[in-house]
Amino acid sequence: MSAPRPRPRPLPAALLLLPLLALAARASDVVELSDADFESGLAERPGLVLVEFFAPWCGHCKRLAPEYESAATRLKGIVPLVKVDCTANSNTCNKYGVSGYPTLKIFRDGEEAGTYDGPRTADGIVSHLKKQAGPASVALSSVAEFEKFIGDKDASVVGFFGDGSGDAYSEFMKAANNLRDNYRFAHTSEEQLVQKYEEDGEGIVLFRPPRLANKFEDSSIKYTEDKITSGKIKKFIQENIFGICPHMTEDNKDLIQGKDLLVAYYDVDYEKNAKGSNYWRNRVMMIAKKFLDAGHKLSFAVASRKTFSHELSEFGLDSSAGDAPVVAIRTAKGEKYVMQEEFSRDGKALERFLQDYFDGNLKKYLKSEPVPESNDGPVKVVVAENFDEIVNAEDKDVLIEFYAPWCGHCKNLEPKYKELGEKLSKDPNIVIAKMDATANDVPSPYEVRGFPTIYFAPAGKKQNPKKYEGGREVSDFISYLKREATNTPVLQEEEKTKKSKKKVKEDL
Repeated sequence: MSAPRPRPRPLPAALLLLPLLALAARASDVVELSDADFESGLAERPGLVLVEFFAPWCGHCKRLAPEYESAATRLKGIVPLVKVDCTANSNTCNKYGVSGYPTLKIFRDGEEAGTYDGPRTADGIVSHLKKQAGPASVALSSVAEFEKFIGDKDASVVGFFGDGSGDAYSEFMKAANNLRDNYRFAHTSEEQLVQKYEEDGEGIVLFRPPRLANKFEDSSIKYTEDKITSGKIKKFIQENIFGICPHMTEDNKDLIQGKDLLVAYYDVDYEKNAKGSNYWRNRVMMIAKKFLDAGHKLSFAVASRKTFSHELSEFGLDSSAGDAPVVAIRTAKGEKYVMQEEFSRDGKALERFLQDYFDGNLKKYLKSEPVPESNDGPVKVVVAENFDEIVNAEDKDVLIEFYAPWCGHCKNLEPKYKELGEKLSKDPNIVIAKMDATANDVPSPYEVRGFPTIYFAPAGKKQNPKKYEGGREVSDFISYLKREATNTPVLQEEEKTKKSKKKVKEDL
């Protein structure tokens, strides 16, 4: 009878942890530099470098970190990504004028080349830096290279130059250098391509992304001006790059927004469901083309309801609604209109919405809290629906605070602001007011980019409110109002003093 086989001894816990520790210790593809090695670190990395100046406690920096790390991995060997902790390396951060976090700057050959203003997603960073790192216009030497270039998810601008030189070629390269941040350029002198696309031997063609091909517009557009100049090339691109209805993303939204724009929000996903994405887009385009052909002025786009959920909330729309798009218009002036009828597959609901918009029959959408039933406190509560009534009252001077409920600075200001309101509660000409800018639309010309933001709206000058930049003690506000108010402020303390003096006189 054979002896029993010994049982294998369990591995020590430390050995079991080794793979996890190795994974955790995997070197980051983001290079961390300090005061001691920043200059030498950049010198070791000639060419283009992106540097993030950050603080470990910064929330925006924490949100950027995984995107930055992913971009660094994808750009390895192409563009180095560097980071500097400004809490431990103040000399470097001060030298480059870092005043907020995260600050991203582009360096070329060790020298600062400007602030990075591109997207802050991994895809956006990669796309932006690849354009910056490579030539402004890619030289295409074969049909295969050309087909690959125009097959990208972004539009392509290709110059065809038989002899690869001349004034037209120089102007094209100038335009490519000036516009490389936003658009993709290539050029070729390959005979087969030149003959196919440009009979005269030189010219420019804009190719829209193949995934957005549709029956309502051409997939490629020829430059038709008699003369090729960089200025005319820019105008040609801007007028044609997006077509009737582009796919708006985080990376291109700044080029699309800022004008009268209708957006259809739904589950747009050209990576996983191009067919489904184009199904609804084609229905938007069918109706859009009808109105554009009739001479109406409006831009159109489709966008992912998940990516732009923050915009949906601004329109009071549900980001988790069914499969059909939800639709809204935002004008260049910031006016908002929401399609209340459900989007129909035949496009008729969208057609009715657009007809009402162009006929001026739509009511503007205002995101607003309910108007307070009682508003007799020392600080008047302003919502979007009563903004005109309170803040734009022509006979009143109004000091208004735009706040956020979660803002610590706003909470610290609250008792002082209330005391100010109490001191001025008997003044018939001055109103102290506040508005939750996260729950209400802030009208133009007010701009709120941080909390609290305070404005003074003088009587008779409501279109020219003044941003308050003074201190936040009660005495600071009173000094400001004594200087700026239309009428001398009437303070409660002064009222009490007058009464006490009158009583003393009567007693005598």
